Amino acid sequence: MLWLYLLTRIGIWTTAYCTRWVFPSGGDSRTPAPVLAPFQHWDWGHYLHIARDGYFPGQAGPWQSDWDNREAFFPGFPLLLRVVHTVLPYWTPAGLLISFIAGAVAVLALARIARLYVPDTSAGRRTVLFFLLSPCAIFLSVGYTEALFLAFALPAWLAAQRRNWALAATLTALATSVRISGLFLAAAIALHFTLTARTRRDWRALPWLALPALPAVLYSWYLQAHTGDWMSWKHAQERGWFRTFHTPWEAFAHTWHSAFGHSQTTGYAFMFQAELLAMFVGLFLLGLLICQRRWPEAFYIGLSLWALGTSYWYMSIPRASLLWWPLWITLAGWSLRTPRIKNVYLCLVAPVTTVFAVTFLSGHWAG
Repeated sequence: MLWLYLLTRIGIWTTAYCTRWVFPSGGDSRTPAPVLAPFQHWDWGHYLHIARDGYFPGQAGPWQSDWDNREAFFPGFPLLLRVVHTVLPYWTPAGLLISFIAGAVAVLALARIARLYVPDTSAGRRTVLFFLLSPCAIFLSVGYTEALFLAFALPAWLAAQRRNWALAATLTALATSVRISGLFLAAAIALHFTLTARTRRDWRALPWLALPALPAVLYSWYLQAHTGDWMSWKHAQERGWFRTFHTPWEAFAHTWHSAFGHSQTTGYAFMFQAELLAMFVGLFLLGLLICQRRWPEAFYIGLSLWALGTSYWYMSIPRASLLWWPLWITLAGWSLRTPRIKNVYLCLVAPVTTVFAVTFLSGHWAG
């Protein structure tokens, strides 16, 4: 598993190296971009600013930081980035190191979870292969939160399957410190607890299930102390990314118009088309999980889709699919029963994965 992980990392680093030559800095074809420049785009800047300067540098309020909306990002990753930076003096390598180690942990945990669901000795390796070659796999290799979140969330789910509720709650709390998605995981684990608790000893673990909410409460309290707004995180999301509530059909209509309407000339249409496809895949997965009566996983996916599908438009759904571990396990199970699926998946997805990687590494929007 780790060899496969390392080989795919080498592939992404090679793609990054080539991208800096194909898309040189400043438009000067004679000058390639700096070596680490391909990894320094979009959300990485927010995490860097938080880790280096804090949320409110110089006691600045949110009215002075509207341009970056840093309150929208949970503190787990920036805090760890600041800690690692005390040992590794350069910020970008520190962020890459976090994602590299966290990704390895996530891969090992994903393989173990897959073996619980698919009765085949190759299930873990096949699941990891599909996961690491998924369209948005580039985000596991950059200074983003996906790898770190999964490094906590997947072991938490594994612990929950083994009814180690204290460990599951603790790891989920750490996941919540990284992304709001940790609360969706907490809800799924709580449902799993309700469905599987049998003995009095099991029910004594019930108070642990409140622990994952603590990071979100503490972060909201911190923001309220500085802004006077308990919902500062949500309002920052609304300012920066139009994450105001809209009905699912309104969100779909806005995304469809952006994918196939006037924005086709802006270069963003492709990404909105990817958002629509990812939402379709997510809904199909949700329906499949419901049919299989896998209620906790369905609850997790359903909450994720509701959160992502009720904004002004769809945004970051392809990237969020990295967090849908039932998807990769389901695909692996199908491919083990029908070997042709593996070849179809690799041939169709590999070009898309490369396009997403080059898009992000060249500084264009990739979800």
